[in-house]
Amino acid sequence: MEILEIISYNQTEKITEVTFRLVNDDEDMLRIDVIENEYFDEFGFDFLQPMTDFLSEEEDSVDDFWDYIDEDDLKSFLNEYYVVYPEKLPNAEYE
Repeated sequence: MEILEIISYNQTEKITEVTFRLVNDDEDMLRIDVIENEYFDEFGFDFLQPMTDFLSEEEDSVDDFWDYIDEDDLKSFLNEYYVVYPEKLPNAEYE
C-alpha cells in the first residue's frame, strides 16, 4: 500500500479531508478520508507551520501567518498512518 498521488485536500484546525489514489488503484478510482489532526502530532508531523514565503524582509514576526501541511508531507503522513491503522484505509470509489 503506497499513496500514488494526492488528488485534493482541505485542512482546518481540527480535521484534514483528503482525496487520493493508491499505486494499485485504477485511474478512475478515488479514496476519500477525513482524519482528525491529532494523528499528525501522534506521528510527529506538525500540520500547522509558520508561513514565511510570502512575508517581506521588514516583517519581524510570523505569528499571524500560518500554512497547513504541504502535499509531500501529507503523502508521507498518509503512508505511515495507513501502515499503523490499515483498518482506516477507505475503500476505493469510482469517479
